[in-house]
Amino acid sequence: MTAKSGQPAEAHNPGAAGSPLAPGWLEVPADLNALHEPLWAGGVARNDDGELTIEGLTVSELQRQYGTPLFVLSETDFRSRARAFSDAFNDAFADICGGVDVYYAGKSFLCTSVVRWVEEEGLRLDTASGGELAVAARAGIPGADVALHGNNKSDGEIHRALDMQLGRIVVDSLDELDRVAAIAANRGETARVMLRLTPGVHAHTHEFIATAHEDQKFGLSMAGDSTDQAGLSAAEEAVAAATRHESIDLLGLHCHIGSQIFEPDGFALAAEKLLDFLAAMQSKYSIVLPELDLGGGYGIAYTPVDTPRPAAEIAQAMAAVVRSKCAALGISAPRISIEPGRAIVGSTTFTLYEVGTLKTVRVDSPGSEAGEDVTYPRRYVSVDGGMSDNPRPVLYDADYSAILASRSSDAGPQLSRVVGKHCESGDIVVRDVYLPEDVAAGDLLAVPGTGAYCWALSSNYNYLARPGVVAVRDGSARLIVRGETEEDLLNRDMGV
Repeated sequence: MTAKSGQPAEAHNPGAAGSPLAPGWLEVPADLNALHEPLWAGGVARNDDGELTIEGLTVSELQRQYGTPLFVLSETDFRSRARAFSDAFNDAFADICGGVDVYYAGKSFLCTSVVRWVEEEGLRLDTASGGELAVAARAGIPGADVALHGNNKSDGEIHRALDMQLGRIVVDSLDELDRVAAIAANRGETARVMLRLTPGVHAHTHEFIATAHEDQKFGLSMAGDSTDQAGLSAAEEAVAAATRHESIDLLGLHCHIGSQIFEPDGFALAAEKLLDFLAAMQSKYSIVLPELDLGGGYGIAYTPVDTPRPAAEIAQAMAAVVRSKCAALGISAPRISIEPGRAIVGSTTFTLYEVGTLKTVRVDSPGSEAGEDVTYPRRYVSVDGGMSDNPRPVLYDADYSAILASRSSDAGPQLSRVVGKHCESGDIVVRDVYLPEDVAAGDLLAVPGTGAYCWALSSNYNYLARPGVVAVRDGSARLIVRGETEEDLLNRDMGV
C-alpha cells in the first residue's frame, strides 16, 4: 500500500481497493471493530460489550450527559504528547544550544484549561490574535512565555502584547516593524521582536496550509522584491531597520513552512537557509541574533495510511541539520524554538455524532466505458453535526476516518460517506470509509483526529450551536468549553 502522507488531499485517485468507488489508498479493514492506534488518544478502547470507551467512560454515557455532537479530548494524552515534544527536542538539542523552547500553537485549539496544561507541562504559548491573547491572560500564563503572530496585527493587539510584556512579537512585514517600534517608543518601552521570513520552501501539503513559499501573505521575503534602492531583500531591510530602532530588541528569526507535513526535506532546507541568513546578518551588521524559531507543522494520522514521524525522530533529524550547518558556518548555534500545535492536540480528540438519515444511491463505476450500465452502491450516513464543527474537509479536501462507536458489529463492510446536516452538498465529514452494513439511525459514530482546527474553525452555519468540549482524565469527564445553546445565538440578535 502506498501512503498518501504529506500529499494534497485532492491528489487521491479512485482505485479498486475493496470497491470500484473507493480511493486507491482505502483498504477494506480486516476487522471493522478494530481501532487503528495512531488515530486515537491513549486510553481509547472497546469494552466487553463492544462500545467505545475513553479511560473506561462509555460514549453512550458521554452522550447522555453532554449530548452530541461532542468533542471528547483526553487531557492525559494531551499532556503526554506535550511532554514528548519537550523531552525529545531538549534531548536532541542539549549539546547544540542547551535545549529548545517549545511553543504550543494555540490556533489549533485554545481554551483556558489548555493554556494551564501547556504551562504546567513546561511549554510556552504561541498566539495569533488579540482574542487568543485574552485567553492566555485569563488563564494566567506569564507574558514572558507567550508569543504573538499575525500578518495584520492591529495597534490594539500590539498595545496588548506590550501590556502583557510578551516574550516575543513575531513581526511579519516592514510596515509592522515600524508600527511596533513607534508604539513601543511612545510608551517608553522596548518590544522583543522576531522577524518572520519566507525562505522560499514549498512544503508538501495542501496549497492553503503551505506558508513559506513566495506567493502568499506571510512573512518577509528573503529573495523577493525590495523597496530598498541598495537592492536588499525585504528580510535584510527588516534586520537593518530593526538595528536602527532603539525601541526594538531583535531576538532573532522565525519561519513556518506549513502544516500537516510528513517529509523532513522542507524543515531541513528551511533551517539551512535561515542559518545562512542569520550568519550573514550577524557578520554584516555586527550583531548577535540569539534565537531561531523553526515553526511547526508536523503531521498526524487522520486515516490508517498516514505515517507521522515520532517527536524524537523529528527532533534528531532537525538537530543534525542545525549542528552540521552551524559547524560549517563557524557560528554558535542560536537558541532553537519550535511551534507544534496539531501534533500535540490533534490525536487527543474524537468527535462523537449520532446517526440520523441513511440513504443508498447507485453511482457509475469510475472508468466505465461509454454506454455501459455499471453502477455500484454508495451509502450516505447523515450525522447531527457537519461542516459547522469540522470545515476542514470542505476547505482542504481533508480526509478523516470513522467507526461505529456505540456497539461492535459482525456485519459486512459497506463503503460509506459520512455527511452532515447542513444545506450544502459539500457538507462531508468523512468522504470515504467502510462502516458495517447494519449501521442505523440512533447509532453513535466517532471520528478521530479532530482536536486541531475543528472546534477552532467551527461556525454557526444554518444557526447550529457549536458543540461543547469534554476533557477526560483519570476516568472522569468535565466540560472545558460549554456547548452553545440557541439562546446564546439569539442573544446577539439585536432585533429592529
